[in-house]
Amino acid sequence: MIAAAQAAQPAAPAAAASAEDPYLWLEEVEGARALDQVKAWNRATEDLLTSDPKFASYESRARAILDDEQQIATPDQVMGDLVANLWRDAAHPRGIWRVSPLAGYRSGKPEWRTVIDVDALGKQESKSWVWHGADCLAPDYRRCLISLSPGGTDADVVREFDLQTGRFVDGGFVLPEAKSYVSWVDADTLMVVSDFGPESLTTSGYGRIAKLWKRGTPLASARTIFEGEKGDVSTAPVAVQDGARRWVFVRRGKTFWTSEHRLLTSAGTLVPVPLPDDAEFEDVLGGRLIAKLQSPLEAGGRTFPEGALVAYSLEEVAAGRAATPELVMAPSARQAIEEVASSDNVLWVKALEDVSGKLFALRRGADGRWVSSAAALPANSTVSLLSTAGASDTAFATVESMLSPPALYAIGFAGAPAIVQSLPARFDASRFTVEQRFATSKDGTRIPYFLARRKGLKGPVPALIHAYGGFRAAQTPTYLTGQPYRAGPLGMFLVEEGNAYVLANIRGGGEYGPEWHRSVLRENRQKSFDDLHAVAEDLIRTGVSAKGKIGISGRSNGGVLVGAALTQRPDLYSAVISGSPLHDMKRYSHLLAGASWIGEYGDPDKPEDWAFMSRYSPYQNVRRGVKYPPVFFYSSTKDDRVHPGHARKMAARLGEYGNRFYFHEYLEGGHSVGADHAEDAKRAALLMAYLKRELGGAGK
Repeated sequence: MIAAAQAAQPAAPAAAASAEDPYLWLEEVEGARALDQVKAWNRATEDLLTSDPKFASYESRARAILDDEQQIATPDQVMGDLVANLWRDAAHPRGIWRVSPLAGYRSGKPEWRTVIDVDALGKQESKSWVWHGADCLAPDYRRCLISLSPGGTDADVVREFDLQTGRFVDGGFVLPEAKSYVSWVDADTLMVVSDFGPESLTTSGYGRIAKLWKRGTPLASARTIFEGEKGDVSTAPVAVQDGARRWVFVRRGKTFWTSEHRLLTSAGTLVPVPLPDDAEFEDVLGGRLIAKLQSPLEAGGRTFPEGALVAYSLEEVAAGRAATPELVMAPSARQAIEEVASSDNVLWVKALEDVSGKLFALRRGADGRWVSSAAALPANSTVSLLSTAGASDTAFATVESMLSPPALYAIGFAGAPAIVQSLPARFDASRFTVEQRFATSKDGTRIPYFLARRKGLKGPVPALIHAYGGFRAAQTPTYLTGQPYRAGPLGMFLVEEGNAYVLANIRGGGEYGPEWHRSVLRENRQKSFDDLHAVAEDLIRTGVSAKGKIGISGRSNGGVLVGAALTQRPDLYSAVISGSPLHDMKRYSHLLAGASWIGEYGDPDKPEDWAFMSRYSPYQNVRRGVKYPPVFFYSSTKDDRVHPGHARKMAARLGEYGNRFYFHEYLEGGHSVGADHAEDAKRAALLMAYLKRELGGAGK
């Protein structure tokens, strides 16, 4: 998904937009005319698709899967000897935040204690609260900052909570609704970046001013310690607990992909951290800042390769001395480092190797060399590093594949991984097969994709290709009850009924390290579209599917992808699912958080950038007289990250030119579109009914 903005930017005045755009009124998010149109489109879509004879069974089955109490109770945060988890089921659609002793949790016998019932709290306070997380202060983890969003927007309210008493703290820290960044400095001090009024935001709509806020004082009196530039993307605090020490930083996001970090010293001053501006801050371990390089680095008489992890001594940084990096881990040509987390003495690194997950544990020896060992987890799987338990040097990770349900493992540095919890199968996997294949893109690049279908199936059959292609976000094959993203068990429904489901690893993600992403930035975006076309054509070439039977799916940044694909190759695709999409690339940087993504796409207000963006911008490339595949748009009115006007305007333009489309916009849910399981289940059923109508009957 596209990265969250920390503050909404109002739409540019209509007068500033092209006079040729007749649908600017659809950018009025809560405008009466716009909402009337949305409601009419919603009714038409529901009236048509709910008539599918199997719609009710799709919806009820999806809801049962999503609400089933046999879920992985993920360790959202390990807090000393406690594990915290947000649990959702039929009785608690918005969730309960609960804790269990770590020992019981690790043994597979947790003893849960409910701390906050989000549904009950919302009812009590007459708010449609959606959980946005908790930040509890080490080492005692008693005081927590609870973030709650009204309706699922990126904006939230932050309130101080006492974990011991189970109550919000009277007279404690409270931040009003805004898109804020906040971190503990110590028990009586917060670092806050928020909307402090006029001129406190960047042009991207993010906060640019960091303040230190002392307990018992008004927020208005908080001391400013850093101010970013108006033209930056953002400013944000970064706080990391490293054993008994807490390291606090200010991150200045100069562009989406470049930043500067400053360390807050004990004297309350800031000193610069010598990270390359395109490096990614990952964690702190043993007084060393761990960062991932996005380009080669020359330092200390050696060259560190792009994609590698390096470490800097924070003691040297705090003292104002030159800190020379040391190599922690360098991935192979087939690997990409994706996730990093530390426990008290171990650095845990999740990497991809030809898009399969691997987990490594690293320790720093007395000689300064880092020693790595690979965890013995199932091969050819997706591994997700969830959290770590500090003192016990344990990592918790889930392992799954398209045909294997998730299992939660506890992994120690030396011992064999132990299964904490495993889920039962939701379908008979013996009937299906999954294989990794490679298509050849227009420029000769090999593009991996995963193909799931029924064993012994004779093609060509309807096929759905899901892809993303941006923001370094790798697409890995997870259990079919959750494929594709935000569509619940749609992948499972498709494969069960004899269709093919495909997950494409096109360029723009992080599947093969920095270059896999960098190669399609800005003027090179067309390569990601070519990659998608290559996968579709490979399905045709190999007899898996055929023209007239291929659908594509993309969400958020994936909306740019599928929008460009449908305008470029309407002959190749017969169904298009476009979720929370970007489509009007001429206006995107003036809508909500759009300006923050200029580093990814380019600046449409600069003629030299619009010259290449205009060649693919979906909204501007819809042509009269061309028959386009019927698109299913889904989005949320409360999406304050990607403006709902993108989907609305694209639908209106397609309709104006005589093309059929489907449209469904939820009021709540924010950029994720689903505020609860009921909405997700309905979406899965609507999409399945849509694909059957547009791609034909299932394979036999």
